[in-house]
Amino acid sequence: MATLIFHNLTRWMVLVFGIWAVVNAITGLTSKRTFSKTDKLSGLLFMVFCDIQLLLGLVLIFTNGWLSKIQNGMGALMKNPTDRFFVVEHGFMMILAWILVHVGYTAVKKAPAEKKHKKMLVFFGIALLLIFISIPFAYKGNDIARPLFRWFN
Repeated sequence: MATLIFHNLTRWMVLVFGIWAVVNAITGLTSKRTFSKTDKLSGLLFMVFCDIQLLLGLVLIFTNGWLSKIQNGMGALMKNPTDRFFVVEHGFMMILAWILVHVGYTAVKKAPAEKKHKKMLVFFGIALLLIFISIPFAYKGNDIARPLFRWFN
């Protein structure tokens, strides 16, 4: 249960730092300001909290019975919308977002100064969109929706 609580809390940190990084990229592009240490820090913190979130998610897959559902066969798993969401859709989209954050962070580091904000916006913006789509918020329906703050429910 503690891992699930930390996974829930870390979600908010991922969103905060992801939004901060994307806002920095947008404001940097529109104002044509130079890439700063603050811009780099926002991207770094976004990446670090994505790493922590991935590790917590992997622990949950191996300890909360999801792995046994995969081992019992993908056919049955795919027929159950809740299991399909968490194991296939949520998992795949979040790993894809994690890859985009890492590739984006490296691309930003290697980019010339005038292209850093644009690369940051593209990679982190797409990753943040995938993360928002994949979080089990209330609009996903009763079987998939999870509490905004785990310890209150």
